Amino acid sequence: MLFTLFWTFFKIGLFTFGGGYAMIPFIHQYAVEKYKWITDDEFLDIIAIAESTPGPIAINSATYIGYKVKGVGGSALATLGVVLPSIVIITLIAAFFMQFKDNVYVEYTFKGIRIGVAILVLNAAIRMYKKLDKNLLSFFLILVGFGLILFEILPVIYVILIGGITGIIYQLVKVRGEDNV
Repeated sequence: MLFTLFWTFFKIGLFTFGGGYAMIPFIHQYAVEKYKWITDDEFLDIIAIAESTPGPIAINSATYIGYKVKGVGGSALATLGVVLPSIVIITLIAAFFMQFKDNVYVEYTFKGIRIGVAILVLNAAIRMYKKLDKNLLSFFLILVGFGLILFEILPVIYVILIGGITGIIYQLVKVRGEDNV
């Protein structure tokens, strides 16, 4: 099981172009669908927590899933698996960057990769939206959050914090309302 954790997150780590958001569909595919290490609800919670805590979302997710599956050893190996490809790739790029920085084919490759990353991020957003509890508050938070980020009114971290605080208040009011019925 430890090797499976490491190897799974190593494969996920190979798709680091675009950062953690591009990895979300892969993490879901393996951790929820294939190996059933976590549920869909846990996955959404992990994404919310990983996004609102320091550190990259893929590393935070790997650390949590690894810990849940195999404790501290699983956590360490899943985390190592997800970061090792980046370390190797960045080291290779650093070693050869000056030789290839003006190569037109390298430039075309990165332009193509950017399109692929945008598609992966959109895919992750659609998957998360499908799992979301759809109510008026959810739609409102999505629209307001998107607008605040799109028009650069607030930094992303503040939008996340406001969403989290709003969710807590909503749940507290909802629970109190159910207790009074």
